[in-house]
Amino acid sequence: MREVDVVRDFLQQAAPPEGTVLSWEERRMRMDVFGAAAPLADGWAAAPVDLGCPAEHHTGPAMTPGTAMLYLHGGGYCVGSAVSHRGLISQLAAAAAIETFAPNYRLGPEHPLPAGIEDVLAAIEALNARGFATNRIVLAGDSAGGGLALAVSLRLRDAGKPLPAALFLISPWADLTHSGKSHKFRANADPMLTTADLEEYAKAYVGQGGSLASQDASPLFADLTGLPPMLIQVGADEILLSDSETLQSRAADQGVMAALEVWPGMIHVWHIFYTMLSAGREAIQDAGDWIKRRLAE
Repeated sequence: MREVDVVRDFLQQAAPPEGTVLSWEERRMRMDVFGAAAPLADGWAAAPVDLGCPAEHHTGPAMTPGTAMLYLHGGGYCVGSAVSHRGLISQLAAAAAIETFAPNYRLGPEHPLPAGIEDVLAAIEALNARGFATNRIVLAGDSAGGGLALAVSLRLRDAGKPLPAALFLISPWADLTHSGKSHKFRANADPMLTTADLEEYAKAYVGQGGSLASQDASPLFADLTGLPPMLIQVGADEILLSDSETLQSRAADQGVMAALEVWPGMIHVWHIFYTMLSAGREAIQDAGDWIKRRLAE
């Protein structure tokens, strides 16, 4: 059996019984339980820190001085936390040899758009106060965290403020209108996401009267001119594949350096299953090497 099929079986077994409706708090707890069990990279530790919002600080051996990564967790803007993604964040921090911070930005539906964006902008200011210049910070994120990284970068650009050194995006959710073709042609292949579930999360995130097509919600539709270089990693078997493909195409057309890696047979944010998937470990190391090269320039 292929490694990814083992993960697919795990996801099927871990899913709540069909017809079960979980509260937001129950969904958050399930994600945190999964993440809390993930092993940190050897020699690395995570500790609480205040970045204007609660956050975690990952430190370990051989960190590159003066640089930091700000990692934005996924979870549809409504679930997820620094705990749910702690293992992945630690492994990526180790691969890139970079001090890393993971904010617990506010979530919908209790705190709709733009609360999360405001928290990340405040976290960047907090890192500046700690001595990390914005152009020495790598902004990274998966799924909703990838979309959030784009939205924050657009806010910084539009305000005439310094931009991050680079963006690393895993399976970014950048189109909350779900106009991409992969929502149809990958629907039967994706074991993690359904368009119907994403529609629920999107509406909860933007709030009543909010626009799903706004720049803050769907940065895919924005003018991307001037954004930092970006690496996009996406699985070939996920409904958000089109988000990544269109993002890379639009970025390149607008003069932004954007590298796209489509990993055959992989599912949404397969990196988080690094204990089960060699492709997850390989993608993390690949991203870590790319981050090192960007910061060395």
